[in-house]
This record gives sequence, C-alpha cells and structure tokens, in this order.
Amino acid sequence: MKYSKIGGQAVMEGIMMKNGNQYAVAVRKPDSDIEVEIFQYEGIVKNEKIRNLPLLRGVFSFIESLVIGMGALTFSASFFEEEEQDKGKEKDGEKEKKKEDFAMTLTVAFSVLLAVGIFILLPYGISLVFQKYISSHMIISLLEGILRLLIFVGYVAGISLMPDIKRVYMYHGAEHKCINCVEHGMELTLENVRKSSKQHKRCGTSFLLLVMLISILLFMFIYVKSRWLRLFLRLALIPVIAGISYEFIRLAGRKDNGFVNLLSKPGLMLQKITTREPEDSMIEVGIASVEAVFDWRNFLKENF
Repeated sequence: MKYSKIGGQAVMEGIMMKNGNQYAVAVRKPDSDIEVEIFQYEGIVKNEKIRNLPLLRGVFSFIESLVIGMGALTFSASFFEEEEQDKGKEKDGEKEKKKEDFAMTLTVAFSVLLAVGIFILLPYGISLVFQKYISSHMIISLLEGILRLLIFVGYVAGISLMPDIKRVYMYHGAEHKCINCVEHGMELTLENVRKSSKQHKRCGTSFLLLVMLISILLFMFIYVKSRWLRLFLRLALIPVIAGISYEFIRLAGRKDNGFVNLLSKPGLMLQKITTREPEDSMIEVGIASVEAVFDWRNFLKENF
C-alpha cells in the first residue's frame, strides 16, 4: 500500500475528493449525468511551516474538512432542490456569494456547537448524577467516556436506518474503494474498484472514534474539584485530542505494519456501519471525482 495524499467525503448522490489545495465534487444528477466541478481552497492558515506543525495540523485539518465538507454538501444538494428560485430575478453575484459564505459559516458553527452539546456536554451532565453514588473520579470519567461512545455509535447506527443516509453510506464505500484501488497499485477501473475494500484507515469515522477513545484516557487522569472547571477543561482540550487523533490517522495512512493495523481495528469495525457496498453507478461517480484532481496513472507509474 502506498500513501496517495487524496482524501474524500460522501455527499448527496456524490463524492468529494481532495488533493492538495484542490477538491472536486462529482454528483449523479437526477437526469443520470455526472456533474463534476473543481474548487480551489487554500486553507485557513497560509504559512506552510505553521500549518504542518504536529498536533496543530490536525486542528487545522479538522476545521478545513468541516468547511470543505459543508461546501461540497451544499453543492450536491443544489441539484436536488424541490423549488427553484425565480430565474427572472436579477442577482448581484458578489452579494449573493457573501450571503452564501455567511450562511456557510453559521451552518458550520451551529454544527460544531451541536456536536459539542451532544457528545461533550450531555455525557458530562449525565455523569454528574453518578457522583452521588460513586466517589472514584476515574470510574466516573470512565462512565462518562462510555456514555459518550455509546451516544456516538448509537447516533451513527441510528441515522444509517434512514434511506437517504443509506445511500450516502454507499457513496462513502465507493469513495474508500476508489482510494484503496490506487493505493494498492491497481488501475482505477470499475472492475478494480469493485473488488477493493470499502474500509480505509484514514477515514473520518476512524478519526472521530479515536477522539472518543483518547478523550476517555485523557479525562481519567485529569481531575479538578470544580465541576465548571472540569467542563472547561473538556472543551479546552478538544483541539489537543483532535490533534493527537489526527497524528495517528496520518501515521496509519502511511504505515502498514501489525501494530498500526491493530490500533486501526476499532475504526475499521465501525466503518462496517458507515460504509455500504456501492452500486456501479456510484463507483463511476467516485472515479470521476478522483480523476478530476488526481493523476492516478502517474501515481501508479512512480510507486508501482
């Protein structure tokens, strides 16, 4: 296996693939044609030395993935809007762009706050109830972590029952299959992608699971008496935990040894829920997205 540097995300009836400062979104439109558009994104930090610092690069990458992911979702959803805007109205392009950027910022901010509320505040609040009966801080922290993990896995499994999310999970599988195909030295063809694995060690699902597991260990050994200060520390340490998790995911994508593979197992197991075997038409979308931003032929020539 060779590291390709490309990463992606499933969107509504499509796939986003990112390579460097470029990312492409390929969408299967209602008329069955594949629409591909390439975007440029320079990142939130322009200084290469700063953005590549260990731990910090994980925080930057996480924020950027939220921004790019939301933009890709918005682009894909635009093909399936039930009501079209009045085409007779003239629009000021610059003002419209500013409105879209502002709406995107609000959406990302709301998503982050919602995730913090569900996966940080809720388990912490529930764990306070157990303090009446359990005196051990480590046991309380462990219970809090287990609750956080159960909520996360329950959420992932719960939304998988929705028909639209099932299709997103199928596109997620197609995304992984395309990346696995080229990283294992095979030409990016329908047949080769079809037989590739739908699980990948660099998956965002694995990253989020690592965040949950590392937070359990970290919070078990950090203790202060004040409840509010404990809560503050949990929120303040989110970037640190994200940075550590990113470093492992980054290592896993570059190394293929027994130890790394063993530590990657929990994330790969969870991907059995978040990825499904895709249809051939979905694989075609994935191939189109990869080819828009990545020269896989040259990659195979240089590495295999």
